[in-house]
Amino acid sequence: MTGRIAIIWNPTKTEKETLEAGLTSAADETDLDVLWFETSIDDPGQKVAAQALAEGADLIVVAGGDGTVRAVAEHLADVSARADLAIVPLGTGNLLARNLEVPLNDVPAALTRALEGDAQPVDVGWVEVDLSHGSERHGFVVMVGFGVDANMIVETDDDLKDKAGWLAYVESLGRALSATEVLTFHVTKDDQPAYDEEGHTLLIGNCGMIQGGLRLLPDADPADGELDYLVLSADSFAQWAGTLKTMAWDNGLKRLLTNSDEVTSTDAASHGRAKKIDVSLPDARAFEIDGEQVGETKGFSVTVQPSAIRVR
Repeated sequence: MTGRIAIIWNPTKTEKETLEAGLTSAADETDLDVLWFETSIDDPGQKVAAQALAEGADLIVVAGGDGTVRAVAEHLADVSARADLAIVPLGTGNLLARNLEVPLNDVPAALTRALEGDAQPVDVGWVEVDLSHGSERHGFVVMVGFGVDANMIVETDDDLKDKAGWLAYVESLGRALSATEVLTFHVTKDDQPAYDEEGHTLLIGNCGMIQGGLRLLPDADPADGELDYLVLSADSFAQWAGTLKTMAWDNGLKRLLTNSDEVTSTDAASHGRAKKIDVSLPDARAFEIDGEQVGETKGFSVTVQPSAIRVR
């Protein structure tokens, strides 16, 4: 039974009336104790999440995109909040929602799950990233990294994204590949000796599936207390074709059909796992956190906070 509910909504993604109608459709009760909080440019979610907790919310429903979900989850993890989190996915990627199988494009169904679903523990990753203006610390629930993924975000047209959704990223892929080059970077994992790695893309994630059902991190489990990572170095058509085949078939449909636990790595795509990863780059590269480009960096450190939040 849900007690006090806080709904944090992004006004650029939906209207309050739409959420109220969805809540009426989803709820058996008519006297729900609901608090409403609106995000803003100055506060993408952390401050209103703190307000919701201060006012006694037992369940915080986030209605927005990946950025809003990340901001609220970051605060809940940072203060070790006891309130459950639920998602009404309204963004372009909706990546955590996809990985947790939250209903997409259906506000009443997402709110029904929020009110009636069982909460499950979800890890939160933390990254300390060195940017031009100084170091920043951010939580994330999906993935962080540099390379093709970050460059796609930089190159994607915002107007097209509003019209076409996640397909707008496909349009930017060619420019992203052109802006990506193989480099040698320094890596330290857990307590192991440091080593040099070669690649143009490094993704470190808590969840593995992105848009289109493609699993970049096929073994990623959002509640296993570890982070998965992928290093890509494909730089020719043949290598890219092989990499996409590995992702879509070997580590995707084939694993599903054969019920296999084995993850396939290749010379151009290697996988691994760790609880802490430190990375040093020879030159600054665009860096993304849960689908948001935050600037360029030459170094960052990633850790995991196990079972940091509870998500319905």
